Amino acid sequence: MSLIPSFFGGRRTNIFDPFSLDMWDPCDGVFTSALANVPASARETSAFANTRIDWRETPEAHVFKANLPGLKKEEVKVEVEEGRVLQISGERSKEQEEKNEKWHRVERSSGKFLRRFRLPENAKIDEVKACMENGVLTVTVPKVEEKKPEVKAIEISG
Repeated sequence: MSLIPSFFGGRRTNIFDPFSLDMWDPCDGVFTSALANVPASARETSAFANTRIDWRETPEAHVFKANLPGLKKEEVKVEVEEGRVLQISGERSKEQEEKNEKWHRVERSSGKFLRRFRLPENAKIDEVKACMENGVLTVTVPKVEEKKPEVKAIEISG
Protein backbone atom coordinates (compact mmCIF):
# COMPACT_ATOMS: atom_id res chain seq x y z
CA MET A 1 0.00 0.00 0.00
CA SER A 2 1.30 3.41 -0.88
CA LEU A 3 2.19 5.77 1.93
CA ILE A 4 2.24 8.73 -0.45
CA PRO A 5 -1.03 9.75 -2.07
CA SER A 6 -1.15 10.32 -5.79
CA PHE A 7 0.09 13.92 -5.50
CA PHE A 8 3.25 12.90 -7.37
CA GLY A 9 1.80 11.41 -10.51
CA GLY A 10 0.29 8.30 -8.97
CA ARG A 11 3.60 6.66 -8.08
CA ARG A 12 3.44 3.82 -5.59
CA THR A 13 6.36 4.44 -3.25
CA ASN A 14 7.27 3.42 0.26
CA ILE A 15 9.04 6.46 1.71
CA PHE A 16 10.33 4.42 4.64
CA ASP A 17 12.26 2.05 2.36
CA PRO A 18 15.59 3.75 1.53
CA PHE A 19 16.32 1.12 -1.14
CA SER A 20 13.08 1.58 -3.04
CA LEU A 21 13.85 1.94 -6.73
CA ASP A 22 10.57 3.71 -7.39
CA MET A 23 11.29 6.88 -5.45
CA TRP A 24 9.69 10.14 -6.47
CA ASP A 25 11.99 12.30 -8.56
CA PRO A 26 11.03 15.98 -8.75
CA CYS A 27 12.91 16.28 -12.07
CA ASP A 28 11.20 13.27 -13.61
CA GLY A 29 9.46 14.24 -16.81
CA VAL A 30 10.91 17.75 -16.92
CA PHE A 31 13.16 17.00 -19.88
CA THR A 32 10.71 14.76 -21.70
CA SER A 33 7.97 17.36 -21.42
CA ALA A 34 10.41 20.05 -22.58
CA LEU A 35 11.27 17.92 -25.61
CA ALA A 36 7.61 17.37 -26.45
CA ASN A 37 7.49 20.67 -28.35
CA VAL A 38 10.77 20.07 -30.18
CA PRO A 39 10.36 18.61 -33.67
CA ALA A 40 11.38 14.98 -34.06
CA SER A 41 14.03 15.89 -36.63
CA ALA A 42 15.78 18.18 -34.12
CA ARG A 43 15.77 15.47 -31.45
CA GLU A 44 17.29 12.99 -33.90
CA THR A 45 19.96 15.46 -34.92
CA SER A 46 20.85 16.14 -31.31
CA ALA A 47 21.27 12.40 -30.71
CA PHE A 48 24.00 12.30 -33.35
CA ALA A 49 25.45 15.64 -32.26
CA ASN A 50 26.03 14.21 -28.79
CA THR A 51 28.31 11.44 -30.04
CA ARG A 52 29.88 9.75 -27.06
CA ILE A 53 33.61 9.09 -27.11
CA ASP A 54 35.62 6.89 -24.77
CA TRP A 55 39.08 8.07 -23.66
CA ARG A 56 41.41 5.64 -21.97
CA GLU A 57 45.04 5.94 -21.07
CA THR A 58 47.48 3.06 -21.43
CA PRO A 59 51.13 3.15 -20.41
CA GLU A 60 52.03 3.93 -24.05
CA ALA A 61 49.20 6.16 -25.33
CA HIS A 62 45.88 7.95 -24.95
CA VAL A 63 43.22 6.08 -26.94
CA PHE A 64 39.92 7.63 -28.05
CA LYS A 65 37.10 5.47 -29.46
CA ALA A 66 33.85 6.62 -31.04
CA ASN A 67 31.05 4.54 -32.53
CA LEU A 68 30.15 6.17 -35.83
CA PRO A 69 28.01 3.59 -37.65
CA GLY A 70 27.21 4.37 -41.25
CA LEU A 71 29.92 7.02 -41.63
CA LYS A 72 32.79 6.72 -44.07
CA LYS A 73 36.25 7.85 -43.07
CA GLU A 74 35.92 10.69 -45.60
CA GLU A 75 33.00 12.08 -43.54
CA VAL A 76 35.06 12.29 -40.33
CA LYS A 77 37.83 14.76 -39.47
CA VAL A 78 40.46 14.33 -36.77
CA GLU A 79 42.59 17.42 -36.06
CA VAL A 80 44.96 18.70 -33.41
CA GLU A 81 44.50 22.41 -32.81
CA GLU A 82 46.76 24.89 -31.08
CA GLY A 83 46.95 24.42 -27.36
CA ARG A 84 47.03 20.60 -27.56
CA VAL A 85 43.32 20.23 -28.39
CA LEU A 86 42.19 17.08 -30.19
CA GLN A 87 39.10 17.77 -32.30
CA ILE A 88 36.94 14.99 -33.75
CA SER A 89 34.11 16.08 -36.06
CA GLY A 90 31.88 14.77 -38.80
CA GLU A 91 28.51 14.90 -40.46
CA ARG A 92 25.88 12.39 -41.46
CA SER A 93 23.53 13.82 -44.05
CA LYS A 94 19.83 13.10 -43.97
CA GLU A 95 18.50 10.69 -46.59
CA GLN A 96 16.66 12.40 -49.41
CA GLU A 97 12.94 11.73 -49.53
CA GLU A 98 11.47 10.76 -52.87
CA LYS A 99 8.03 12.12 -53.68
CA ASN A 100 6.62 8.66 -54.38
CA GLU A 101 7.90 7.20 -51.09
CA LYS A 102 6.07 7.10 -47.77
CA TRP A 103 8.24 7.01 -44.66
CA HIS A 104 6.79 5.15 -41.68
CA ARG A 105 9.60 5.75 -39.21
CA VAL A 106 12.86 7.70 -39.14
CA GLU A 107 15.03 6.62 -36.21
CA ARG A 108 18.56 6.97 -37.53
CA SER A 109 20.04 10.28 -36.50
CA SER A 110 21.66 12.77 -38.83
CA GLY A 111 23.54 16.01 -38.44
CA LYS A 112 26.94 17.26 -37.37
CA PHE A 113 29.00 16.41 -34.35
CA LEU A 114 32.08 18.01 -32.87
CA ARG A 115 34.01 16.92 -29.80
CA ARG A 116 37.14 18.51 -28.35
CA PHE A 117 39.59 17.14 -25.80
CA ARG A 118 42.50 18.99 -24.22
CA LEU A 119 45.45 16.63 -24.39
CA PRO A 120 47.82 16.35 -21.43
CA GLU A 121 51.41 17.54 -21.55
CA ASN A 122 52.72 13.99 -22.07
CA ALA A 123 50.95 13.60 -25.46
CA LYS A 124 53.04 13.42 -28.64
CA ILE A 125 50.80 15.56 -30.81
CA ASP A 126 53.03 15.06 -33.87
CA GLU A 127 52.42 11.29 -33.87
CA VAL A 128 48.61 11.08 -33.66
CA LYS A 129 47.11 8.20 -35.66
CA ALA A 130 43.48 7.50 -36.53
CA CYS A 131 41.80 4.50 -38.10
CA MET A 132 38.20 3.62 -38.84
CA GLU A 133 37.08 0.01 -38.87
CA ASN A 134 33.53 -1.36 -38.84
CA GLY A 135 32.08 2.03 -37.89
CA VAL A 136 34.42 2.54 -34.93
CA LEU A 137 36.89 5.43 -35.03
CA THR A 138 40.04 4.85 -32.99
CA VAL A 139 42.42 7.76 -32.40
CA THR A 140 45.74 6.91 -30.77
CA VAL A 141 47.90 9.65 -29.26
CA PRO A 142 51.28 8.27 -28.14
CA LYS A 143 52.72 9.46 -24.86
CA VAL A 144 56.17 10.89 -24.22
CA GLU A 145 58.26 8.33 -22.40
CA GLU A 146 58.69 9.33 -18.81
CA LYS A 147 62.30 9.82 -17.91
CA LYS A 148 63.09 7.93 -14.79
CA PRO A 149 65.15 10.00 -12.42
CA GLU A 150 68.75 8.99 -12.47
CA VAL A 151 69.84 7.72 -9.12
CA LYS A 152 73.48 8.19 -8.26
CA ALA A 153 74.85 6.27 -5.34
CA ILE A 154 76.92 8.36 -2.98
CA GLU A 155 79.77 6.68 -1.22
CA ILE A 156 79.77 7.23 2.50
CA SER A 157 83.13 8.01 3.97
CA GLY A 158 84.27 7.50 7.49
